[in-house]
Amino acid sequence: MVMSAYTLIYGILVYSKVCVMVVEVVVGGFFGDEGKGSVVGYLAIKDRPSICVRGGVGPNAGHTVVYKDKEYRLRQIPSGLVYKECRLLIGPGVLVNPDVLIGEIRNYGIDKSRVGVDERAGVIDPEHIEREKESRHLKEEIGSTLSGCGEANVDRARRILPLARENKKLREFITDVPSEIWSAIDKGGTVIVEGTQGTFLSLYYGTYPFVTSKDVTASSICADVGIGPKYVDEVIVVFKSYVTRVGAGPLPGELPKEEIEKRGWVEYGTVTRRLRRAAPFNFDLAYRAVRLNSATQIALTKLDVVFPEVAHATEWDELSSEAKRFVEKIERKLGVPVTIIRTGRDIRDTIDRREELCR
Repeated sequence: MVMSAYTLIYGILVYSKVCVMVVEVVVGGFFGDEGKGSVVGYLAIKDRPSICVRGGVGPNAGHTVVYKDKEYRLRQIPSGLVYKECRLLIGPGVLVNPDVLIGEIRNYGIDKSRVGVDERAGVIDPEHIEREKESRHLKEEIGSTLSGCGEANVDRARRILPLARENKKLREFITDVPSEIWSAIDKGGTVIVEGTQGTFLSLYYGTYPFVTSKDVTASSICADVGIGPKYVDEVIVVFKSYVTRVGAGPLPGELPKEEIEKRGWVEYGTVTRRLRRAAPFNFDLAYRAVRLNSATQIALTKLDVVFPEVAHATEWDELSSEAKRFVEKIERKLGVPVTIIRTGRDIRDTIDRREELCR
């Protein structure tokens, strides 16, 4: 196999530690919808983590995982559920809707003993959802998912939000998430930390006011679950091969609906089922996301949508020359290796270059 000099240099000099991972943080690089769930699902099957823990906002973010023809649409449970030996945790910085959580456990037949919710996680109640539905600003101007997360975080800032330890429905799941993670790390286990939304929906770094209700870059995702900076081995930023956005707010290079349909880029949001707006891959935004998150690796999803001829490829040599040039351009412009490439809906449709880059 012929590798670019750029990729080879990175493989030898910089990314030798990709071979051995302990804590992997996965975050979105654009406006959400990048396919983080599929990447986390693949990593769970491949890397066999002791723990997959969800940071981020809460049930306003939907992650989809397809494995062996079964589709999981998740708003609370971490996407690592497909690896049956993995403990599934929700960090103290995350909001929980007990009905959504319990519904996912029931609908997907998840063993309750696998699931843990930190006692300090905030709880969304029906009042939060109603307050958002009554807000013209959130409903019509911002394009909120109306899942109650924003109002719940308002109450958390006011120090009046109920916590998981006070909720009867969550009693059997209550745990100390940071302690479980530290224990797994001390024993040499792998931990996958799953972020939500995307870098440019961050309350601080996104396209304010068209953003979510907290920061969702890697630093905050780690804080959500109780991991300090020195525990992190890899930060994987997920980019889709084009850019999509649900709801209001700027989208540089946005294409008209007719062009989106012509290119085959029509998608709908996992939570809202709204049509996603779309634009070509944005290198300027991607570079900023790499810096904001201190990315060590890039996962690239839906390469098969832009280059249909590569559908279901699982090896680098199966990619067309044009697709390879696109991947190499991303590496060259962003200065970070593309280690995971998704080429289909099932998580098995994945090219994993991590071992190649650390030989």
